[in-house]
Amino acid sequence: MPTDAQRQLYASYLATGRGGTELFQSFEGGDDVENAVVLAADIVDFLGSVGREGIRADEFEKIEALATSTSAELFTLSDFLQFLAAATSTLSHRESEVQPRYERHSSTGKRRSLFLKEPPTYSWNEDTMSQSLRRMQYAVRGEVVMLAEELKAEGREIIFTNVGNPHAVGQKCITYYRQVLALCDLPDECGVDHPDVERLFPKDVIARARLYKDAIGTGGTGSYSHSQGVKEFREHVAKFIEARDGHESFAGDIFLTNGASTGIQNILVALMSSDRDAVMIPIPQYPIYSALIALLGGRQVGYMLDEQSSWAVTEEELNSRLDEAKATGLKVKALAIINPGNPTGQVLDRRTLETICKFCAANGIVLLADEVYQRNIYAPGKEFLSAKKIACETKDCEDLQLVSFHSTSKGLIGECGRRGGYMEMHGIDPYVQAQVYKLASSGLCSGMAGQIMTSLMVNPPKPGEESYELFTDEESTIFNSLVRRSKLLVDGLNKIEGVTCEPSEGAMYAFPKIELPKGAVAAAEENNQTPDTMYALSLLDETGICVVPASGFGQADGRIGFRTTFLPPEDKLVKAVDEFKRHHELFCQKWN
Repeated sequence: MPTDAQRQLYASYLATGRGGTELFQSFEGGDDVENAVVLAADIVDFLGSVGREGIRADEFEKIEALATSTSAELFTLSDFLQFLAAATSTLSHRESEVQPRYERHSSTGKRRSLFLKEPPTYSWNEDTMSQSLRRMQYAVRGEVVMLAEELKAEGREIIFTNVGNPHAVGQKCITYYRQVLALCDLPDECGVDHPDVERLFPKDVIARARLYKDAIGTGGTGSYSHSQGVKEFREHVAKFIEARDGHESFAGDIFLTNGASTGIQNILVALMSSDRDAVMIPIPQYPIYSALIALLGGRQVGYMLDEQSSWAVTEEELNSRLDEAKATGLKVKALAIINPGNPTGQVLDRRTLETICKFCAANGIVLLADEVYQRNIYAPGKEFLSAKKIACETKDCEDLQLVSFHSTSKGLIGECGRRGGYMEMHGIDPYVQAQVYKLASSGLCSGMAGQIMTSLMVNPPKPGEESYELFTDEESTIFNSLVRRSKLLVDGLNKIEGVTCEPSEGAMYAFPKIELPKGAVAAAEENNQTPDTMYALSLLDETGICVVPASGFGQADGRIGFRTTFLPPEDKLVKAVDEFKRHHELFCQKWN
């Protein structure tokens, strides 16, 4: 039977990645500093005694096979930590691939370590580094993507559909945004005060740039701002939210952030306070959530979206997952929603949002509303409704604690590299909000280009202004193309035998389910891969199309699939759909 100390060490490791070395040393034979080895059978017995909590079934089967083999398998500390990192990760991964893929990455560049004849003994190494970082996974730039970039460096034509990075795959920038940004960056004598400025820029662009330069102050775009962001820009965000929702918003509750991701990270940092703190996240989910929760020492509690009901979530599912978490001693501190969905593309309706808001309010759970795709809605009859709007209009949600996130990386802007975004804190304890400000202050401020872009996103040119017609034409062109591409991709995937895909009502992705021959599934398991990783690697090799295995987002047991964007230009997307079909038929023929 495990001792109380062992149980505590294991609980600490599950939450924080810490305590693995001490746990190893608690086993018989583990305290021999020079030659410490532990029997695999002892590890299996211990995991069984704690109910295999937090251990992936596939990893447990491997160590169990070692424990029951004829030879007495021994684990060193390195072996043990490597096993724990893989076995307690929420996503299946091959940790041994991380370093080789990084070193072969075409954009990494030369490193001193490659030229050392005899590498030194590093005190900061795989055993002593943060184990929570070691087991953290971010599939959107994982194994398949790194191989795709290697192939591109070798001259292969690659169609990158793995990430929502619109400009990288051909979407044009919106002229007005870039013009204002350029004048804000230029010294006055080269920009707004240049004698020929009106020959080069529309008058409303010049006026907006002057307004922004005054708001930023004499230090210009190269200086730090207030840690929540330039006050005038936050006032623009508050007015945007008021116009969108019909309810008050305050500049003091707005934080301008380096994209939505930094805001999400700061809130999770402020939330996690014990080894048993948990966050409920949708499954499938965007893996920034599982990655940050693992890194910050929290616990992930997944609530399933129902694929058969267009990725809906029910009150019964939320209550069931909360009850299960409580039964295991977890404290659910927050719940995340992604609306429209990533990777699933569904748009949440009023009734569903009311259910979620009431659930969080009734249980004292902070609602994290990821709303970065609010402009990306394509399905007729669907509309974006913010969590704040619903909370303000729903009985029993008066005390809901809500943080909402938006970004300049998505929508029709697609300015991912600017790292612009905001979060609004609604119904949050003022003391906590002040502490979040302190946390933001430790990073000084978000990037000024992103702050400017965020203000432009929420405060575009207005009817009657010189830039309005071109602006609306450019936005309409982008939006209408996205509508066509979303339908083209989903319809094309659904025509492939063995592939089914729910409509992409919004966002930028399709999330098809695929049926694979049993032989392919068995081969993947033998190679320590998920079937959809094996499939994605095969697709990349055969066609040059780079997708993300669905296992990187979480999915129902037994489901196999992938996520793909519909961002490439329409002519390339037509070709990609044909290639999806050709590859799927070849793959199934090979493994039948």
